Amino acid sequence: MTRFEIQNTVALVTGTNKPRGIGRAIVEELLAAGAAKVYATARSKAQLQDLVDRHGDRVVAIELDVTDPASIRAAVVAAPDVALLVNNSGLAVMADGLGDVDGARREMDVNYFGPMQLTNAFAPVLAQNGGGAVVNTLSIASHVNFATLVTYSASKAAAHSLTMAQRRELAAQGTRVIGVYPGPIDTEMAKDVPMEKVPADTVGRALVEALRNGVEDVFPDPTAQGLYGQWRDDPKAVERAMASAS
Repeated sequence: MTRFEIQNTVALVTGTNKPRGIGRAIVEELLAAGAAKVYATARSKAQLQDLVDRHGDRVVAIELDVTDPASIRAAVVAAPDVALLVNNSGLAVMADGLGDVDGARREMDVNYFGPMQLTNAFAPVLAQNGGGAVVNTLSIASHVNFATLVTYSASKAAAHSLTMAQRRELAAQGTRVIGVYPGPIDTEMAKDVPMEKVPADTVGRALVEALRNGVEDVFPDPTAQGLYGQWRDDPKAVERAMASAS
């Protein structure tokens, strides 16, 4: 697999509004690895002011709603030099599969249609800038359905399938597509998940290494690695284990 050169690259990372979030950690790790500039996005630029204050003109704040086509088009105009797109925005609704249909729709809008629309919109930009790379921040829940995150798991499974399709369809223009599948991360989103968590910068560092080493599927933490190994060896056993834990 072709390696991606982070040094002097220009990236756009969605979902960077949370101070302890994965998006912030990815921005910091890309800059530490030598990225020339990172467009950081949130629904309000005010949420990103501390990032801009800390990094100066290496961070450019962009207002972006990943569920709004007009907002996405505006981001493409504002960031014509992007070579690395990181689809990191995410939403989790604590609901079972027989309950909150409206919540499930919101999850699909953010977790599935968001990466689809962003990647479709930025694909010509990446092609113009040499091919570049797309990173989709997914979850080990893409492979394993968690009882407390039923519809979230389903949305991430859909995004995993989309990632495979994007990898196939963007190969001709030289665009790499990487899926990142973390387990529980110590963020606001996962505060109620009763599992051992690792810091968000674990994901950022693993992503940087994957880009450098040509890795397509990234399992950045012990929980993700262990569950993926179990799922790969015996998916039905994992399904039964998740059912018994509910």
